[in-house]
Parts: sequence; structure tokens; C-alpha cells
Amino acid sequence: MSHVPHELHEEFPEAADALHTLKTNDAHFARLADEYHTINRQVHRVETDVEPASDEVLEDLKKKRLHLKDQIAALLAAAANTAS
Repeated sequence: MSHVPHELHEEFPEAADALHTLKTNDAHFARLADEYHTINRQVHRVETDVEPASDEVLEDLKKKRLHLKDQIAALLAAAANTAS
């Protein structure tokens, strides 16, 4: 199992400019990105035993992170479609 944090710029390396633009110009996107960052950090702390938690708590956090990532990916795709 990898204990590497899944930062948005690593998850979407091709969308670095769009990530920055959406974070600064779209309040909804910024909120999703902030929430993703918070949950991502929690997952990383649990996986590295900095903040021990049950397997169920870890799985719930990962599901939330994945749901946020899906929403962020959809918004990035929509922004790419409007830009082209």
C-alpha cells in the first residue's frame, strides 16, 4: 500500500493551470479542492499511523476523497471543454 499523499496537482498533472484558475475564480471548485485537501491529509495521517484510526474510518475517508476527486475531475473536464 502506498502512503504517498494524493495531492490534486499530482492527480491531475496535465491540468495544473486549470486547477489554479478554478481555485481562484470558482468558489464552488475552491471549496471542493479545500475539502479534498483536508480529507487527503487525514487519509495520509491515518495511513502513516500519525493519527491511528479503524479500517472503517480509513475506508470512509478514502470514499469521500474519491467522491471529491470525481467531482473535481468533472469540473476540470467541463472547464477544458469550454476552453477549447
